[in-house]
Amino acid sequence: GMWLGFPKLAGPMWEDALEFSDEGDAREAMSRALSGVRGLVEYNPENRLPASLQAKALELCRALESLLAQWERSKGALSLQEGFHARHIAISYLPDALKAYLSIPAQYASTRVLHDGKTAQEIFRDTLVELEGKVKQLADDLAGQDAHAFLVHSRFLHDKFGNHALLQAPDTPSPTEAPHAKL
Repeated sequence: GMWLGFPKLAGPMWEDALEFSDEGDAREAMSRALSGVRGLVEYNPENRLPASLQAKALELCRALESLLAQWERSKGALSLQEGFHARHIAISYLPDALKAYLSIPAQYASTRVLHDGKTAQEIFRDTLVELEGKVKQLADDLAGQDAHAFLVHSRFLHDKFGNHALLQAPDTPSPTEAPHAKL
């Protein structure tokens, strides 16, 4: 629209490229968003992302894609809050952080101190590290649930079918009966 007679100019092409809907299947929405973020980061408009930030953003995309795959095959579940975090990291937090960072001129982002002695580049890197830390925590939670389910099932099978006599040979002292070695 017009404001004070000036036409609204279209924003950078990445503005629309980073708008994602949280409608429908959460995993499909996350996958679409990650594909869009990955495409934009790889395209790297006007080389606004230095190679190290580009690599860090792609690493976060891979971690999110790995979490998504793990979530789909997992016997465990993310809590409502954890599922919310996973979805929003992919659908809004990461795209919005990238969009905000890309709106800053590259020279300004790399040289001008914004807060606590850090440039926009350094702050964006910290943001990516924090998001990746949360993604790793979510993946670890799922893996822990799956490992616990495996252990419970293995114990069940052992209790049902295990030959307890085979677990310990009659000549072998149990660990509590074993003599202690003297130094």
